Amino acid sequence: MNDPVYNFGAGPSMLPVPVMQQVQRDFLNFNNMGVSLIEISHRSKEFEAVLARCDELVREVARLPANYQILYTHGGAQMQFAAVPMNLLARKPARKAVYCETGHFSRLGNIEAQRYGNIVIASHSRDTKYDRIPAFTRDMVDDDASYAYITSNNTIYGTQYRELPDMGDMPLVVDATSDIFSRTVDFSKLGVVFAGMQKNLGPAGTALVIVRDDLVGHAMERTPSLLDWSTYVKNHSLANTNSTFNIYVMSLVMQWLKDEGGTEAMGRINEEKAQTLYQVIDSSGFYRGTAHPDHRSRMNATWVLPNEELTALFLQQALANGLYALKGHKVVGGIRASIYNAVPLKACLKLAEFMREFERTHG
Repeated sequence: MNDPVYNFGAGPSMLPVPVMQQVQRDFLNFNNMGVSLIEISHRSKEFEAVLARCDELVREVARLPANYQILYTHGGAQMQFAAVPMNLLARKPARKAVYCETGHFSRLGNIEAQRYGNIVIASHSRDTKYDRIPAFTRDMVDDDASYAYITSNNTIYGTQYRELPDMGDMPLVVDATSDIFSRTVDFSKLGVVFAGMQKNLGPAGTALVIVRDDLVGHAMERTPSLLDWSTYVKNHSLANTNSTFNIYVMSLVMQWLKDEGGTEAMGRINEEKAQTLYQVIDSSGFYRGTAHPDHRSRMNATWVLPNEELTALFLQQALANGLYALKGHKVVGGIRASIYNAVPLKACLKLAEFMREFERTHG
């Protein structure tokens, strides 16, 4: 493409160009079978090979210990807002869990969990409009709780845990939808990690769930079978027809991630991408970042302009320059650049250049 359009959308979001090109080749003729990838049976040996390869790549890229299961579940990440309490609250008689609320999706998660047990909000940043990550430590979690819960990156407010909290013997559940595999994480310290595919993994509608062995098999009696993690474990995520296309695309994304140098390399480039934008904001009297500087996300940079008229003009001119989907979430307004793994550094450099020129001409 002579004039590429860079997609800064929060999700569904940009996929790596080599992945899209491979999808294009396979769409009508997968593995020279003469049929499309989306037409082959989820129980065929060809798809079983895709699924096994995806598992293998997840384990390799994440350095995932052997005592963790890999599940591909229906309903995206928000379905796990119910699945998590349904699978974990019954582990202890108190049916209690402790949540840290850092934004819109962590709030939705704890609201959904309240249907199933005693949910304690031990820490939150509501009073500062979710502009930071509050402290959340093991001593805030009662011993009779079944798990602790966080959202590692907050797409709307542009905040992110710099380091995930250490909960010791208490299982930590992490909604990592918007930053999974964007940096190196020690999965051995986590109980459950889940992520909707639509930001760093593939198409929307499916979620990756990584769960430690000892946390499977505790589902409440009335848990629907397709919300029970043990159903996915027993059937290699194929108890019914899963989204074969989504899993196939994810396998390509994981291969791309491996080829790019894994999470270590991705963490370095994501830091550089974010700093490219934050340096413009910090050196400006025109743009104002909305997240506390110590808690800024490396996945979603958020800022505002002096007024709505300038914001509308910024978005219009950005789009004309091939900078797509920069409008901030309706809850906070302003501008949001989602710079997930697939967004290249040159996209951030082009956006930074545009920001400087827009400030020069309109500031």
